[in-house]
This record gives sequence, C-alpha cells and structure tokens, in this order.
Amino acid sequence: MEAVMGRRIVVSGGGTGIGLATAESFAADGDRVVIVGRRTEVLRAAAGKLNAAHGDGLVTWTGADLSDPAQARRAAEEIAADGPVDVIVTNAGGNVAPGNDGTLEGIADQYRSNFAANVLTAVLLTEALIPHIARPGGRIVHLSSVAALRGPGSYGGTKAALHTYTFELAKRLGPEGVTANAVAPGYVEDTEFFGERGTPEFIAQQIGQTLTGQPGVPAEIAAAIRYLASPEAAYVTGQVLHINGGAQYGR
Repeated sequence: MEAVMGRRIVVSGGGTGIGLATAESFAADGDRVVIVGRRTEVLRAAAGKLNAAHGDGLVTWTGADLSDPAQARRAAEEIAADGPVDVIVTNAGGNVAPGNDGTLEGIADQYRSNFAANVLTAVLLTEALIPHIARPGGRIVHLSSVAALRGPGSYGGTKAALHTYTFELAKRLGPEGVTANAVAPGYVEDTEFFGERGTPEFIAQQIGQTLTGQPGVPAEIAAAIRYLASPEAAYVTGQVLHINGGAQYGR
C-alpha cells in the first residue's frame, strides 16, 4: 500500500519562537514543512531538531531575505519545485526599528525598515506562492499583532496593513476555495521579539495589561494557526483572531 503523505506547509520565520512552534505543530501531524528565513544556521538547527523529534526529512529549510523580490521569487521556486503548497504561514518580521533619532530622515528609515520586515516579507512570499497553492483547500495565515490596534505607529501600522492584505486575499481567493486569515498575538514569552527591551519591568508591564495575569506561549499561537490552516476551518476567512489575554478586546 502506498504511504499517504501529509500536507505541504510553508512557515516563514520558522527558526525560532512562534514560527518554530508552528512548524513543530504541523510536523507532529506528519506534514511536510518548509521553514524560510534569513538566518541559515538557525534554520538548519531548527530543522534538525524537528526532524529528530518527528521524522527524518519532514522539515526542510531555505534561506532568503523575503523583503527582496529576487530572493522571495527564488525561495518560492525552490519550494514549488517539490509540488503544490497547502498552507502558507507568514511569520517573518518583528519590530526591527523600535526607535529613531528624531529627524525626519530617521523617522522615514524607521517606517521603511518595519514595512520591509513585516509587510513585504509576507506579501512577496504569498504572492510568489499563490500560483502554487492548493485549489480548493489552500490556507493562508498571516501573523499580525495587538500593535495593529494600539501601536506603536511604525510597527503597528505594518501589522494593520497585513489585516487589509488578508481581507484582499480572502476576497480574491475565496471563489477558488482558498482561505486567508490573520492571528494577532499580544505579549508572548519565549521568543526573540523584544530582545534587550524585554527587561523584567517591561515584561511585568505587558503581563499586567492582560485580564488573565499571564503571558501567552508560542504553542498557544501555533494551535490557533493550525486550526485556521485545517480542513475544518473552510468557512473561516477574512478574519483576524486576537490572542492577547484580553489586553485588547477583539472586534
């Protein structure tokens, strides 16, 4: 009897944090996962860890700066060479420019940097893979943030842009049986997101904004992504799922 292969999943920013937890949740189901990002050593280590835990060869990786059209195109071509894609999860990015020097030039650089890191990485990878996504049944999930509703401006604005892009995709691809949704986490521990800004005082402040008095964890966000990517979520599209402990009420 021929073995039944799992779905093909693409996760950008899949080497650490939420992206790694997401890749692991799919690999645990026997799905074939491609993780994409800039840091090849991080990707290689993550793939090795997941393959050791869930089955040799389930997780592969490709290095690319997805804000660059040529690199996004190359990554998509490498991925598509192995067949159609069932799920695209765009997780690459972060608040790469949390401050500026107060000059107009510095402010412009801040906004450009965050736009490239969060919007272009999602849009270019998605658009490059859309011709190769399963129809019907394809799933697209973007990683947004509570910041889309409350700032800061340069980072939050990029996440708000992903909401409108999600709505556009849902309308464009819905007739073909492809769904598009976004997940907007609040403060999540065990990630590299805040870096040196993640002092004990800062973390306490973030947790203090929740109604539950606790941080999120990557596995919780991965579980939500896995649901939105599942066959059972065929009737869910054009939505933004807020997961932030009540720090910001959803709408």
